[in-house]
Amino acid sequence: MKTAIATLKSSSKYSQSGRVMTKKDAKETSQDHEERTWRERLHVNSDGYVFIPQMAFKNCIAEAAKYLSKPIPGKGKSNYTKHFEAGIMVTDSLVLDVLAEDVEGEWFFVPSDGRRGGARRVDKCFPVIPEWSGKVTFFIYDELVTQEVFTEVLEEAGRFIGIGRFRPRNNGFYGRFDVVDVQWKE
Repeated sequence: MKTAIATLKSSSKYSQSGRVMTKKDAKETSQDHEERTWRERLHVNSDGYVFIPQMAFKNCIAEAAKYLSKPIPGKGKSNYTKHFEAGIMVTDSLVLDVLAEDVEGEWFFVPSDGRRGGARRVDKCFPVIPEWSGKVTFFIYDELVTQEVFTEVLEEAGRFIGIGRFRPRNNGFYGRFDVVDVQWKE
């Protein structure tokens, strides 16, 4: 097993869209409920800090490998996709230096069912984090994934796939990041 500790820094805003679980009060309007509960869309630890779930990074890099379809030298038409999907793991979320109570939101008139082009629309507020940075540890179990390939795929993941709501892979522009450094350990 190899370990890659990647120092990442946002290159665009980041937004989360978790499910709001709090029920609407009997006499509360939908707008009032949204104003009261929108911060529930954040991933927050027990200390009140926002975190980026580990699976956001795992899925981001796996999706980038699929997007790139980079061929494996000497393996014919085989590419790295399945090696990134099954051979890489991230076990810890990235805790940001941002308290949930300090996060600002932005309002959008969005389809009520969450599907693009939906006929019925409602006002929703989504939390936005202007910038973030931190270290994410990737565990690489697949021997075919080298430092050079890993770094290239991670860099492209930050450019073309992204993390969170409204990321590039979902036709947005939030959630992009730059790879500042990768510390590789065999």
